[in-house]
Amino acid sequence: MAELVHRVPGEMPPASAARWLAGRLAVVTGASRGIGAATAAAIAAAGAHVVLAARDARALAGVAGRINDAGGQATPVPTDVSNEAAVERLFAEAAAVGQLGALVCAAGVLTPAPFAGTTSAVWNETLAVNLTGAFLCCRAAFAAMVPAGAGRIVNIASLSGVYATEKFPGLAAYNVSKYGVVGLTEAIAVEGKEHGISAVCLSPGAVDTEMLRRANPALRPGLTPDDVAELIVALLDSPLAALSGANLPLFSNA
Repeated sequence: MAELVHRVPGEMPPASAARWLAGRLAVVTGASRGIGAATAAAIAAAGAHVVLAARDARALAGVAGRINDAGGQATPVPTDVSNEAAVERLFAEAAAVGQLGALVCAAGVLTPAPFAGTTSAVWNETLAVNLTGAFLCCRAAFAAMVPAGAGRIVNIASLSGVYATEKFPGLAAYNVSKYGVVGLTEAIAVEGKEHGISAVCLSPGAVDTEMLRRANPALRPGLTPDDVAELIVALLDSPLAALSGANLPLFSNA
């Protein structure tokens, strides 16, 4: 397995002529399953050292093991992204590995409930993980990227958070959290411009994940986690500044 290149603190590695990700360090949240796990594997395959974050330590270790066994570089850091102290530890461990180049926020929860039956506990947990968790991770990544004068952030929202798209009953808290992620990404893009930090948001439709099956078991997925991961890697490897602040809805033909 290739060694991570040691660099002067604050110095970004030279970008690969072939891939921007090659030789860089990336953090992926929600990396124990679904889109997050697929994205972590795809980023590692592109040549980056990936720091994996999720609450399920056993599943996270399994994803990291598979990446390392395949010749990639993965460091698992069990993390509850809704906990500020845990997020601080995550990014401190990432900083010990190297200079942060990219962040993908894929952590999310979904608990279906009719609106009148949506408890404060469901509402608070959904926003704490999906929106506050994204904020805490993006803020920590932003602070780490500023000294280097470069960085790329991809946040995962949902078609459930896109204006004028079909909504499903029982997802009020989830929908609101994803609308918030879109707005958060726009704010990061505005303030990141002077620091060379770009941020984009992806809003997938029906992706074949456990979360989709909880949201609407009858809905036929038109995308796989690998489909979304492939697009995320392509975005990170592209001149992302031109898209910074954009929300990219991912429709399928299902």
